[in-house]
Amino acid sequence: KLEGGLWLGTAQGAGTTPGPQCDLQGLWRNELGSNMTLSALDAAGTFSGSYHTAVAATNKQILVSPLQGAQQHPSTKGQPTFGFTVQWQFAADSTTAFVGQCFVDRRGKETLETMWLLREEVPSRRDAWKATR
Repeated sequence: KLEGGLWLGTAQGAGTTPGPQCDLQGLWRNELGSNMTLSALDAAGTFSGSYHTAVAATNKQILVSPLQGAQQHPSTKGQPTFGFTVQWQFAADSTTAFVGQCFVDRRGKETLETMWLLREEVPSRRDAWKATR
């Protein structure tokens, strides 16, 4: 499912769904090779999962990292918005927040369009300007 670019990313699902409903549950993969697996949504619209990035600005071994998120209740259009945060396991000083929307085309193909913001820990407020990308 996941296909993410610039993170204005794009994520695509492995299969198709009948009708114009978007289902976040499952495996998503982006064009850079990153993988994300999402659980089923609970009654409140929250979900958990894991993210395995294929790219990172580190020399450390890249590890699968947990994520937590929430989806707005789908409207009659069936293309809901969502957000999630990733707690990086290989970069203990940073967290990334993603927001996006799930789209379903006429053939039932699901695509996630997302944007992300990564924040690194810095030693002081004076350094805050360089902590976000």
